[in-house]
Amino acid sequence: MNDVPVVDWFYQGWDGPVRIGVVGTLAYLALIVLMRITGTRTLSKMNAFDFVVTVAIGSTLATVLLSRDAALVDGVVALALLILLQWLITWMATRSERVTRLIKAEPRLLVRDGQMLHQAMHSARVIESDILQAVRQQGKGSLDEVSALVLETDGSFSVIPSPIDGEPSALANVDRDVVARRS
Repeated sequence: MNDVPVVDWFYQGWDGPVRIGVVGTLAYLALIVLMRITGTRTLSKMNAFDFVVTVAIGSTLATVLLSRDAALVDGVVALALLILLQWLITWMATRSERVTRLIKAEPRLLVRDGQMLHQAMHSARVIESDILQAVRQQGKGSLDEVSALVLETDGSFSVIPSPIDGEPSALANVDRDVVARRS
């Protein structure tokens, strides 16, 4: 252990807390302004790409708040760069299918007509208990009540109930083999 007194672990004067209060407030306000400028896409449901950017923004904000070596202006520029890059990539994704495929996963069909698609579940690393939990959360008592269950790009599950007798299924025109191959 070094020669730092134990009392320094808890209190080193008011410079640190005052700096955190001032810089933290200004960095937070700058982050809000930057996110408002780039639009609601920055705050949307997260896919893997959004998650990485969110973690990077949080890490940058924490560094600005806690590191005396990080100036406020440097932190705001870093935050602006991350948000600008996210905006640029999503802008490109709206114009290029290749970029979209690069940053966003496709939804995966995991249950069709009450039957689990084990190969699709395996490749998506989803276990049976995850499927059953999603079904229960939708108030269904059995897989027989499920027409389809989809693993969405944000990691959530969409449960599509079986149609009421006599009504056509919304999945009637979905080719089972094509869907299974894509999963």
